[in-house]
Amino acid sequence: MRKPFVHLWRWVIILAMPVFLCLTVARALVSEAYLRYEYGKPDFPADSYGFTQQQRLELATVSIQFLWRKEPAEQAISMLTAQQLPGTDKPLFTRYELSHMMDVKRFTDRLWRIHLGTAVLVLGGLALLLSQRETHRVAFNALFGGGVLTAGLLLFLTAFVLLGWRTFFIGFHDLFFPPGTWTFDWSDSLIRLFPDRFWFDAGTIVTAGTLVAGVAISGIGYWLGRRGARRVTSNE
Repeated sequence: MRKPFVHLWRWVIILAMPVFLCLTVARALVSEAYLRYEYGKPDFPADSYGFTQQQRLELATVSIQFLWRKEPAEQAISMLTAQQLPGTDKPLFTRYELSHMMDVKRFTDRLWRIHLGTAVLVLGGLALLLSQRETHRVAFNALFGGGVLTAGLLLFLTAFVLLGWRTFFIGFHDLFFPPGTWTFDWSDSLIRLFPDRFWFDAGTIVTAGTLVAGVAISGIGYWLGRRGARRVTSNE
């Protein structure tokens, strides 16, 4: 394999690694398992407008299922329009909430495509470099570099989330969603199902989880690289 091609793949792996690891952790949280974990916390804030935790779980699970549907948002939204406030014939979500949920699905659909793309780059690139003995050390170096880059970026993001959560939350939404489309009243169902605490905990898990993954990956890359170097030395 030509040297420029080898080093190109090394940098592709390093630069794609933070996105791949972050979206891997984030993807795991878009699940009923995370809903159960979050709503099951003894100190998770109760809904002051009357939803029980079980009702929250049942209603929010449909929102999670909606995000995973293969159909476009405009078709899948029928899942949410059919939901009603418990014990009434009134719709669970307003048209503004439904519009935001379609925006969220479009956004997560793009994220999962990016996740797949980075998975192909990282895992495919590593497989390519590991397929030839002479490029094993480059693969280990790419693991180490990708892990270090991930850990460095996530250290900054962790501090930002913990010290300036509201700034981060507002900035994130302003960046990815049209202004004025993602703010709701405290009495709206989206806020009652997914209060600020829900998102703070999710943000903390994603940043901390990705940071830990980055440190682990860099450690594995360093260990494999040192072991490979010792083998080369012992064979000389």
